[in-house]
Parts: sequence; C-alpha cells; structure tokens
Amino acid sequence: MIAGRILDRNGVVLAETAEDGTRVYQADETARRAVVHLLGDPQGHVANGVETFQTGYLYGFHATLPELLSIRFTGGQRVGDDVTLTIDSQLCTAIYNAFQSYSLTRGHNGAAVVLNYRTGEVVGMVSLGTFDPMGSIVYESGSSYYWNRATQGLYPPGSTFKVITTVAALENIDGAAEAIYQCLGGLEISTQTIHDFGSASHGELTLKQAFTKSCNITYAKLALNLPDGVLRKTAQNFGFGDNFLFRDIVVENSSFATADGGRFHVALSGFGQSELLATPLHMCLVAAGIANDGLIMEPTLLRQVTSGVSGAERDEFLPREYKRCTTPETAAILQEYMRAVCVSGTGTRANVSGMTICGKTGSAEAGANGLTHGWFIGFCADEAYPFAVCVLVENIGDGNGGGSTAAPIAGDIFRYLRDNRDRVSD
Repeated sequence: MIAGRILDRNGVVLAETAEDGTRVYQADETARRAVVHLLGDPQGHVANGVETFQTGYLYGFHATLPELLSIRFTGGQRVGDDVTLTIDSQLCTAIYNAFQSYSLTRGHNGAAVVLNYRTGEVVGMVSLGTFDPMGSIVYESGSSYYWNRATQGLYPPGSTFKVITTVAALENIDGAAEAIYQCLGGLEISTQTIHDFGSASHGELTLKQAFTKSCNITYAKLALNLPDGVLRKTAQNFGFGDNFLFRDIVVENSSFATADGGRFHVALSGFGQSELLATPLHMCLVAAGIANDGLIMEPTLLRQVTSGVSGAERDEFLPREYKRCTTPETAAILQEYMRAVCVSGTGTRANVSGMTICGKTGSAEAGANGLTHGWFIGFCADEAYPFAVCVLVENIGDGNGGGSTAAPIAGDIFRYLRDNRDRVSD
C-alpha cells in the first residue's frame, strides 16, 4: 500500500511516500516545521493532523469497485488518494519566519490562522513551538511541541472579545453608540478594582472611541448594564459553547463562564477575562463573521481529493455556512470600529498600505505570574483580499500587549496576502 500525497493549494507536495515506504516531507526544514501540526507526523504524535484525520483518503479506503478490480487484474500496488489542501505552504513558512523576526516574539510559543471569510478556506495555519517531523524525535508524553495551538489551545481572548460585547451592546442597549462613557482609570466592584491596560485613564468616550482605545472600564460597565444572559447569548451566536463538528478540522470547544461569579466576574467577561476561553481558530472565525456581514462560514482544510488509481476527482469541498452571528447592519458598525483600531488605535502596526485593514488587539492575563498573551484578530475589507487573520503570542513580558506583539505579525501576513494574491486566491 502506497499512501497518497498531500499537496497545498498551489500543487506543492507537502508529504509523500518514498520508494522504501517511508513518509517524507518538504526538503526545507523551516517549511516542514511551519506545517507539521497541520499535517501531522509519521509517528502520529500530533493529534488530528491531516495524516491521521484523512486516513480514509490517503490509504485508499474510498476506492471504487472498478478501481479495486483494475488493481487486482493488473497486479498493481494499491495507491491512496492525493489530498489537496486549501493552505498556501509558502504563507505558513512566512508566518513562522515572522514570529522569529521580532525581538518581542522570537522564541515564543503561539499560533496564527488565516482564512478566506467568503468561503471558509483556511489558507494559513501555524503553531509554535514546533519540531521537525523528519528530525530525530524523542517522544515525550504531554509535550507541548505536539500540540496544535491554533485548534487545541484554549486561551482567555482578552480585549478581542470586545467585538462580541460591542455587538451585544449595540443590539440590546438603546443609544449605546451615541452614549458618552467615562473612564477614570479604575472601577471598584465588590471590593475589587478593575484597571485599564497600563493604568490608563481615558476620560469621556463614545463607544467607538472606547473600542478604538480598548477601554476596559467602559466594557466592564457595558457587561454590567446588559440584561441578564444577553452577553452569554451573543457569545453563543459567535460559537461559544458550541460543540464544533466541522467536516475536516477538529477544534476544541470554546467556553463562556459556567458559574455565577457575581458582578465582578460579569464585568471581567465584558473585556474577555473571567472564565472565557477560546482557540485562535475560533477567534479568527469571530473576525471573519464581522467581515462577512454577520455570516460565519464553516472553516475547511480540504480543497480536493483525487484518485491515486485513475486520477479522477474523488471529492471536492464546497463552501458551507456555519452560522449567522449578527445582522449586516451591526456588522457594518463593527467594521467601522475595527478600521479605526488599525488607523488610529491599538492596532496600527497591523495596517498595510494598499489594503483596508480592520482589527482588534487584545492582552489577556495568563495567570498570576504577571505574563500576558498578545492577540490580534482582524481582516482586510477589500473585495480582492477577503481574508481574516488571528495571531496569538504566548507569555509576553509585562508592559507589552497585542498591539506590540501580535499586530506586527498580522501586518506581515497582510503584506504577504497583498503581494501574493495569485497564491491564495482562485
């Protein structure tokens, strides 16, 4: 039995079977490391990679009766199907290199996801730390090197969750967009105090200004002013609490707070803390839903499957809707707010000339050690570049946030998409 090949959307062979029966990957080590969590490895240490999740195709279990009879009568060897993915492997390598090119992110674990928000196609997915699937691998049970942070890593979304809180406020609080909010740098709730990032005091703000400056105080107040259960319901509209059952990607379920933690935890939820947890892929879907006028498409990795016997097309994977997260009218307001973040707010380092970049940064507390996770979620609003992006950088130092760590990497990704449109679009 000869296992089928795995190719990227541009026909680059990512994995194939050598004459001696071993599984081999791209010649360049960096390219191999960039996609190892997406593909999997020969030993099966990576859970739910293409190598294991698509075994049925790669090992010929979908062969037709005429194909099986042809193999039997000709005495040929059984050959698995070729699987073509939606990803651009060159983009994945560029993402891997972007993490290493900045002093604040070099050597840090993290993840990035890029998808077409009109079709749901994942065109880039990278998880760090990583390893070489063709190197000398010593398996260590529970090692994070085998963990796909893009789909398995659950993190507090921090201020990227303000996208969802804003939707809840616009749809459930009369005059939310026109109201004036006051931030004095701190908000005391039940003997505990909420502060803004860097202990900032923003004064009087409109909702758009609060979103652009990422004011925690305003968003804590919004969460407290929303009717009971509304923020949870809005989060559910974006997929929180869903049992993700996508066709060809296994994604850990995101969670909203499960217990009543009182007013303080309600306030924390407004800016993505408390018990909120989400994967980078899910937060990319949140951005994609806003970009696509309130409609989230199902993420997909499989582009085409071709018979290894006859060369005929076995299966083709067409776009499928996942869920509507908000109305087109509310999505349009968020598009405007997210554009302001990248023009004059915390996400300016994701902005790219020649593209209309919209986004939201986030800095999520990673525990009691004083470290934070840096986030950026966003999209390009231009019809020619319908791509959403999520970048997560783990355990960044005190005083840094998503704007200084994740946003520059997002900017590099958008530049790649601008300069290589033929590689990422049909």
